[in-house]
Amino acid sequence: MTPQPGMGVVVENFDADSTEDVQLLKKTVYRDKIVLLRGQDLDVPGFLALGRRLGTPEAYYEPAYHHPDHHEVFVSANVEENGQRIGVPKTGRFWHSDYQFMPRPFDITLTSPRVVPTKNRGTLFIDMAKAYEGLSHELKQRVEGTSATHTVRRYFKIRPSDVYRPICELVAEVDAKTPPVTAPTVYEHPHTGERVLYLSEGFTESITDAAGQQQPELLRELLAATGQLDDVPNEVPVHLQTFEAGDVLIWDNRTLVHRAVHTDTPEPAISWRVTVHDPAGA
Repeated sequence: MTPQPGMGVVVENFDADSTEDVQLLKKTVYRDKIVLLRGQDLDVPGFLALGRRLGTPEAYYEPAYHHPDHHEVFVSANVEENGQRIGVPKTGRFWHSDYQFMPRPFDITLTSPRVVPTKNRGTLFIDMAKAYEGLSHELKQRVEGTSATHTVRRYFKIRPSDVYRPICELVAEVDAKTPPVTAPTVYEHPHTGERVLYLSEGFTESITDAAGQQQPELLRELLAATGQLDDVPNEVPVHLQTFEAGDVLIWDNRTLVHRAVHTDTPEPAISWRVTVHDPAGA
């Protein structure tokens, strides 16, 4: 196990069939936030099996993202297989926590890069527990007792079947399938006890104070302070995690927000993802 500059550890010779290795992996994810398992090269059933050993996977609510044989596996791909589109291209090009718009936060995310571009690749991460620690005293006071509302509206990907549909009809369908959810803006991590600022540029629509008044300026200040607004300088470190095809990248989805780095070249890119609930944090 080798620490990385900035955040996380790299693990060699991980045995996905070893109960001891899997238990240690989960502890390491919550302690170090990111774990890169080198050279696993798991097939789809093996990758999903590892996810199941860490928690309970859940299929993404939009079927277009599903692997055709294993619906709990989310596919991001910009190429076709046997003349058929599998998955969705260029996912996650904004700061977010996976499924932050769902009622119950997911604990752990696993990704398996299958085809990796030669340029502009990797995933950017921000530790929102450290970001909360670094807030000014004044900002901490203002955010205390507030709640944040999260929705998929802003980054819902238009499907081929949505062409020519009225936007109001599409928004109504999005809200029916995934209604906006509201949760404390700062919460205690169930596995680590850390105070985490739970918001993102991609999915957080608003912040509301204890009197029920929306605080748009507070939301912008928090996004800026945590490094999620590209045009605003910040003091929060952003970690770039790189990987190779066949690695498995695992992170603490309750603490980290992330953003995919996508190449603008036509190089092929394919990755699988599984996101799980850890029963120990229920």
